[in-house]
Amino acid sequence: MSSRTPDHPVDPQFVSRWSPRAFGPAAMTEAQVMSLLEAARWAPSASNNQPARFAWGLRGDAAFATIHDGLMGFNTVWADKAAALIVVASKTFVEKDEGRAPNAWHAFDAGAAWMSLALQAQAMGLVAHAMGGFEADKLGPALGLPEGYQIQVVVAVGVQGDAAALPEKLQAREQASPRRPVAEVAGHGKLPA
Repeated sequence: MSSRTPDHPVDPQFVSRWSPRAFGPAAMTEAQVMSLLEAARWAPSASNNQPARFAWGLRGDAAFATIHDGLMGFNTVWADKAAALIVVASKTFVEKDEGRAPNAWHAFDAGAAWMSLALQAQAMGLVAHAMGGFEADKLGPALGLPEGYQIQVVVAVGVQGDAAALPEKLQAREQASPRRPVAEVAGHGKLPA
């Protein structure tokens, strides 16, 4: 694993969290998934609208197979080894007295829920990897995605496995990636390009 060093003091959980693709054979329980979803539901959301929604499956069950079937590309090669797959979706609207209004922050709020889930997984000795490589047109109907909702990511969760079990092409990528320096992504009174 590559060495990660923060530019400024930060809790170690942020630097040590990363998204492996190699999963070990250990199974997860429904109770463990519920702990992940409990953490996700406490994520902050604009006006407390709580737009994040989840569908999940455990390796070996029909729900897992349905979610995995909606993946695409090289995600199909490694995600089947995860102990659980969790779909993170969001409600794109809010209900008002006048009817539905767009929720401009639904994806941001779902992202906060994903990060809460990822940090809870890490606290439980698990790893989580969010994927954008899925077929929304296939996965949405298969999961009964309601009108006005949007799938954001599919998350693979489980115990970290041996990178040597991955296809050779992915083995080289199986390490914690670096981050841009804070000075490159944050400016005092000005957003950097």
